[in-house]
Amino acid sequence: MRIFVAGATGAIGRPLLDQLLVRGHDVVALTRSPETAQLLVAQGIESAIANVFDPDSVKTVIAHAQPEVVIEQLTALPRTYTRESMSATASLNTRIRLEGGANVLAAAQAAGVRRYLRQSIAFWGIPGAGLADEETPLSLDASPAVAADARIVTEIEHRLLQTPNVEGIALRYGFFYGPGTWFNPDGDVGQQVRQQQFPIVGNGEGVWSWLHIEDAVIATVAAVEQGNRGVYLIVDDQPLAVCDWLPAFARSLNAPPPPQVSVEDALKMEGGADMVYYQTQMRGASNAKAKRELNFRPRPLEWVVNSTVALG
Repeated sequence: MRIFVAGATGAIGRPLLDQLLVRGHDVVALTRSPETAQLLVAQGIESAIANVFDPDSVKTVIAHAQPEVVIEQLTALPRTYTRESMSATASLNTRIRLEGGANVLAAAQAAGVRRYLRQSIAFWGIPGAGLADEETPLSLDASPAVAADARIVTEIEHRLLQTPNVEGIALRYGFFYGPGTWFNPDGDVGQQVRQQQFPIVGNGEGVWSWLHIEDAVIATVAAVEQGNRGVYLIVDDQPLAVCDWLPAFARSLNAPPPPQVSVEDALKMEGGADMVYYQTQMRGASNAKAKRELNFRPRPLEWVVNSTVALG
């Protein structure tokens, strides 16, 4: 298939291009940089130069590319996972997802693209018992930043799934780990854990759903080739509470045990309500649909495989 990728140079975009080529697909990658375009061409990837905030240029390059499928992985996330850096990039990240994504989707629809996949988020299901699934509402009444992001995700997914004549697929990824991510041993969170700057808040019973970056790529390609219109939760088989995964991560880094902070003290910090949500209220997600329809078989979380954390 001929596939157009927007957001081709991020943590998932780069390995995604490689896997699409391995699978024999004809790939066009969007970039706004002529220098990056030259690098893509050297890798055997056709490039398209446009600014996602310029709807006319996006429409032109997609019309010229004539893809059957568009994959949108547009984000503007910082290299560091801190409240300060996340706040600093939040406005651009929101704009690129809402405005940039809308431009790409409109251009794809105008060009007669058959299938459109976009990146979404798995870990904002409304808190409750058990694992969230694709029908679970998002946390629109959570902490301020989480609620705002959940509203954005809801808007983006609704826009995609309601676009006429396009098979829209929203891929709700779990927390990425692996090469090029915050949660790699050489990533920013790895450094924070070594320096005891990533504490457990309260009971640490918030449940995180994980996803190796290579498994994210595999699931995305499977959705390109055999997915159905709608939402997929793309996460591994074992959601884990912070009190389980964070000490195991520290051990895997030969780092000291993470410090602990009370909920009361966390709430006094900047962004404390969001920290409390992630660490004490967040709900894990189920990958049953992806396993059933995409034959998704994720690897276990690598830093707990040989740990004392129970995986069964």
